Amino acid sequence: MAKHKILVLYDRVLVDDDEEASSSDKSPVVRTLDRKEVEEEVADVLTKLGHEPVMYELDGTQKSLLGLARTECDLVFNLAESFADDDTADFKIAAFLELLGKKYTGTGTHGLMLAQDKAVAKKIFAFHGIHTPTFAKCFRGRLDFSHDLQFPVIVKPAREDGSIGIEFSAVVNSIRELMERMDWLHSNFDSPVLIEEYIEGREMYVGVIGNEKLEALPVIELDLSRLPEGTPKIAAAEVKWGKGTKAYRDTKSAVATDLPDETVQALQQTAVAAYQALELRDYGRVDMRLQPDGRVQVIEVNPNPWLSSRAEFAMAARKSGRTYPQLIEELVELAMARA
Repeated sequence: MAKHKILVLYDRVLVDDDEEASSSDKSPVVRTLDRKEVEEEVADVLTKLGHEPVMYELDGTQKSLLGLARTECDLVFNLAESFADDDTADFKIAAFLELLGKKYTGTGTHGLMLAQDKAVAKKIFAFHGIHTPTFAKCFRGRLDFSHDLQFPVIVKPAREDGSIGIEFSAVVNSIRELMERMDWLHSNFDSPVLIEEYIEGREMYVGVIGNEKLEALPVIELDLSRLPEGTPKIAAAEVKWGKGTKAYRDTKSAVATDLPDETVQALQQTAVAAYQALELRDYGRVDMRLQPDGRVQVIEVNPNPWLSSRAEFAMAARKSGRTYPQLIEELVELAMARA
């Protein structure tokens, strides 16, 4: 393959240590960073593949946008998930790249918008016959029910990702708890709230890669069985970002090896259908619940999922026979061929 100058675009959401230490228990659990973030891994791999990577931080300022516009490259490897600490701005970044005429990896503006609004996404799933939990949407008193809901329900922001705003307390069992949780979300996120039927079952992730020809990767399970008794079995923010906590230590993702072939097929077919329904491209991950009776329910779809070499998407790619460098190269090839 030809070698390219590739701009590795990323954002940073930094939490002040003093602010974090002084925050109350009612503050949202936030996304945290490791010392070596995914953009460094991707840049290292691109260098080893013979490309010329250029790291570029989108820091939330107009200056960084102007600098991005002026930077010449063959391709933008888009790892940016927010702008100025706004986690809902991912589609705006893609739109900016499109206005600049720059080629970039991952899902386009339209797919990012559809996936970000979980209520809209669920309506699209229903149109396509893809099973998803019953839900309602509410914003400051305006309630839009799709069907009657029964407790327990899970209450979460309609336009956040990475489990932000979904703590264990998101699962409620009464009208009072529901109203309190909705008020908390409105105060902290100023976002519509999604009220969703709580589905008992196993937490399953299926990655999908490709454009014209799609491939569903092996099934990954987030094992929630070791959470304390009485704790909702959900991929809460404490599980994903609560480093040092028991919930974080005791929940691990691994390739699911105990599933019947027909169940694997059902999960993979559902993932491909959801990927297509929301018009994702290049790569994505579909989060599902596998109910005890074998039914599959789509919880959400993640365009451009976390690409760390230890994350679920790379884990599934390795199981499919791809090394991490081969995965990164394939994403570059997909984006260049599409562009």
